[in-house]
Amino acid sequence: MKFRIRRTKAPDARRVRAFVREHWGDETIVAHGVVFQPEKLKGFVAEIGRAEWIGLATYHIRDLSCELVSLNSIHEGEGVGTALVRAVAEEGFNAGCSRLRCVTTNDNFPALIFYQKRGFRIIAVHPGAVERARILKPSIPLWGIESIPIRDEIELELRPDENHN
Repeated sequence: MKFRIRRTKAPDARRVRAFVREHWGDETIVAHGVVFQPEKLKGFVAEIGRAEWIGLATYHIRDLSCELVSLNSIHEGEGVGTALVRAVAEEGFNAGCSRLRCVTTNDNFPALIFYQKRGFRIIAVHPGAVERARILKPSIPLWGIESIPIRDEIELELRPDENHN
């Protein structure tokens, strides 16, 4: 499948908000106690032609850390997610960041596999973090993949000198 990766632009904000709502069930994302509004973040979109979005990544740079806030691919196994992660990593490392980090939940085995296959390492587990996040975002489900209770955040990190499959 042929697709291109491009930066999101200000006119994309409404579409980013709708895309996030469709794939996350809400317009906001909460990680480590911070509420993110992806349409206000920098990002990259994977698209076919000029109209069809097949993936989106949003990120936030603070100090020397780049955080991948959201990542979605409509076509799994086609390289879309990998291309989006590479674009964010390159952006962050070129901006002088010493790491790219992301957070997922304890039930999200597909994400844990995806990130680790691309060189990310698990650097922390935050027990009860999702339970606390529900105070900020009550729409976070209680149950996740395979009916596992969603309770904890798992933090992953990629360093510039590590494998970026």
